[in-house]
Amino acid sequence: MKKTLAVLLALVLAMATLVSGCGSSDEGGEEGAATALKVGYIFIGAINDGGFTQSMYEGALAADEEFGDQMEFLYVENINDGDTSASTDAAVNLIDQGCNVIVGCSYGYMDALEALANSGDYDDVTFLHFSGNKMNDTNFDNWFGSMEQARYLTGMAAAAVAEEGVVGYVAAHPYTEVQIGINAFTLGAQAVNPDIEVKVVYIGTWGDAEIEKTAAEQLIQAGAEVVCYHADSTATQIAAAEAGDVYAIGWNYPQNDCGDLYLTAAYWNTDKYFIPTFKAIMDGTFVPESHYGTMATGLIAIDDISDAVPADIKAEIEAVKAEMEAGTFNVFSGPIYYNDGTVLCEEGQALDRAGIWSITKEVKGVTAISN
Repeated sequence: MKKTLAVLLALVLAMATLVSGCGSSDEGGEEGAATALKVGYIFIGAINDGGFTQSMYEGALAADEEFGDQMEFLYVENINDGDTSASTDAAVNLIDQGCNVIVGCSYGYMDALEALANSGDYDDVTFLHFSGNKMNDTNFDNWFGSMEQARYLTGMAAAAVAEEGVVGYVAAHPYTEVQIGINAFTLGAQAVNPDIEVKVVYIGTWGDAEIEKTAAEQLIQAGAEVVCYHADSTATQIAAAEAGDVYAIGWNYPQNDCGDLYLTAAYWNTDKYFIPTFKAIMDGTFVPESHYGTMATGLIAIDDISDAVPADIKAEIEAVKAEMEAGTFNVFSGPIYYNDGTVLCEEGQALDRAGIWSITKEVKGVTAISN
């Protein structure tokens, strides 16, 4: 019986840890002090994953610091975004704990949040969803950004150190979001070396470190001198470090897990969305929109460039970055062709946001396989 009670107590404590509170209003303030916002985050991974979820969590911490006693937050980790019931339960549990803002930090939470936002039961709750395309006019917003800008710059860095002209790319799924990144990376690489070859392996998952690492090793064996990735962990960097002579480019969060072989990273400054959005909610001026951050707004970022990249290319990268920030450089400016010979972008044409999000294939210079 004692053993049974101990197990039950452990389970209760584990559940209490899963929904964790972090907020300056809980630290040193009066018990039960009112806050303007109580934000609940739903995370697909662990907050210390060195990648996607950590970038979201760091933004949450920055927002909490910005607003002090006006805000507190809770979060749940490792919620499968392919399970609508789990997503719904996570959101409702956070609301039941007093959250009046819910942030769904993965694409797959979209339908669950939409249903809650439009149910009529939670009209006093604001739902913010990362990477989706659904919203309403009252309490449901979506947000993303022009990550193609940072991907283009990292492609330039990769090509600069790939002496044999081969780079590898571990990619989650052959979805538009992922293909935009692959294509932008390839175009940046081609700006440095028009003959660069980008080899892509689709792994069929957003986050599985073992699968990611195996795919990176496969690309290295196929001749990749640089590897990058669109997946949630830093396993691709670890594969590069173990190879010993292959460079790596990070993603989602500026974490270096391969030492001197780390070139840079394309990542999200999520506080650049959280802080102004939470302020608008507090002020009563929030209006749902399809928010799209850029390099200029700071939501899209690139880490410092390694000295392994020649100085002249580093200078070119900085110059292009400055043009992006000024709004004078469009990554998808024609002529650009898909690798099957069809036209993505005509000469003299520059794709707008809708055009970019109509991308369905890889550009010329990319070879892709699915594992």
